[in-house]
Amino acid sequence: MVPLFAAARAVTLAAAMLGCAAANAQTYPVKPIRAVVPFGAGGPADIYARYLGQQLQGVLGQPFVIENRPGAGSIIGTDIVAKSPADGYTLLVMSNTHTVNESLIPKKPFVLMKDFVPVAPINSSDLLLVVHPSLPVKSVKELVALAKSRPRGLNYASSGNGTPYHMAGELFKALAGVDIVHIPHKGSGEARTSTMSGQTELMLDAITTMAPIARAGKVRALGTSGLKRSTVMPEVPTISEAGVKGYETTIWLGIMAPAGTPRAVTERLNAEITRVVNRPDVKKTWNGQGAEPMTMTVAEFEKHLNSDIAKWAKVVKLSGARADQ
Repeated sequence: MVPLFAAARAVTLAAAMLGCAAANAQTYPVKPIRAVVPFGAGGPADIYARYLGQQLQGVLGQPFVIENRPGAGSIIGTDIVAKSPADGYTLLVMSNTHTVNESLIPKKPFVLMKDFVPVAPINSSDLLLVVHPSLPVKSVKELVALAKSRPRGLNYASSGNGTPYHMAGELFKALAGVDIVHIPHKGSGEARTSTMSGQTELMLDAITTMAPIARAGKVRALGTSGLKRSTVMPEVPTISEAGVKGYETTIWLGIMAPAGTPRAVTERLNAEITRVVNRPDVKKTWNGQGAEPMTMTVAEFEKHLNSDIAKWAKVVKLSGARADQ
């Protein structure tokens, strides 16, 4: 009789827990949501987090507060979220910086797929290879030739170790067979300014932020990082077609939450984010900037994250990239 009673009690408790989860999903959120961006202001993660936050405020009926906490290649802000309550009120705005860092920086205070749960992707975009106008090159082939003639004589800017800009540069070096010095900065805005001023000579930056700067003549665009030409700058060849065969990389953004966040809450957030990025007006705005909306279920996004971690582990090994470069 006792085992039967215990089993019945367990079933009752399980049902109660499921009922509470369902109720939480229906009432969530009841207070402001904080989204931590572990990157500097003005970069793609910051810009699209704020755009998405504005859209979600109206849908969820609560303020969506964006908090920039950059530093250590995203590790400082990410660790803040990892140590936050798993209640759906603190979220992480992440990028493929995080999937890169799983192999590039194994000694971190967190493990991405252990200390976080996936929520939803946001968008992806190509990178744009640009040089300062003073550099005497007008094509990717000319840049490669110059770099080969001056080993470690050129430098490229990035927003920090492990970021897509850093890994894009290391992949370029590996496939082009050149030795260019990496100059990490505290954020993409700082790296951008460094390249525009000529302190650093080149950069691979998100086309969403760098295209207007290139059009203004402040830098010279040499190539885009996708498999096909960008609709934003169709006159610019891909880096692969311009001479560095097989080159391809992107920057993508997403949302994660601390491990233990109720699945009902992550599913609710996923559904609302998907509705926003699927809206025709959002697609039109983002496509015009060079960003492609991404939509996946929670399970699909989890699969994508694991796949990207494996992909970048191979690139880190191929390029020989290190966190201290």
